[in-house]
Amino acid sequence: MSESSTQYPVNLNVDYPDRDLNRLTTFFRIFTIIPIAIVLGFLSWGGPEGFWQLLATFVVVPTLLMILFQQKYPRWWFDWNLALARFFGRFTAYLALLRDEYPSTDEEQAVHIDIKYPDVKEELSPVMPLFKWLLAIPHYVVLFFLTIAAVVLVIIAWFAILFTGRYPRDLFDFVVGVLRWYLRVYAYAFLMTTDRYPPFSITN
Repeated sequence: MSESSTQYPVNLNVDYPDRDLNRLTTFFRIFTIIPIAIVLGFLSWGGPEGFWQLLATFVVVPTLLMILFQQKYPRWWFDWNLALARFFGRFTAYLALLRDEYPSTDEEQAVHIDIKYPDVKEELSPVMPLFKWLLAIPHYVVLFFLTIAAVVLVIIAWFAILFTGRYPRDLFDFVVGVLRWYLRVYAYAFLMTTDRYPPFSITN
């Protein structure tokens, strides 16, 4: 089989900063991220509904209904979801200290997120969207523990950057892998861009 046929249709990569990172913005990252977090908040959270409002920001329920009843995934809905996923990716990479460029609302920068636009009638089952969130439960459990590990590693990386200017490569790859895993599960269970079950892996 070719690489294109075996590769998972959702992927995330972050360019490793092979240079000294900005120690000042790293030290104050919890404060420098506030303005872009406010922008993101208006897009998604903006209220006590939290997770459900986040789902509403990504066009989730209408997509489910379109796949279920009409076997369609309107391209503009997909493009909106992809643009938001990329924005979230840049925001999260900055928060996790993976990059020190301030997150752009539209430019790709060093965070590369690719989600294949699905051929709905050929690649998506019309009933699977009703069950994907349930089938993904094992991933939620694993990601809970991986998230704890990633947070600890980000804290270690924070000290490493302050003292050496560099993000240790092994820590970097692990944190990026966890973000990639999250994206694949989210694309499978909520964005509904693929019926292929996400791999239990932090690698490409």
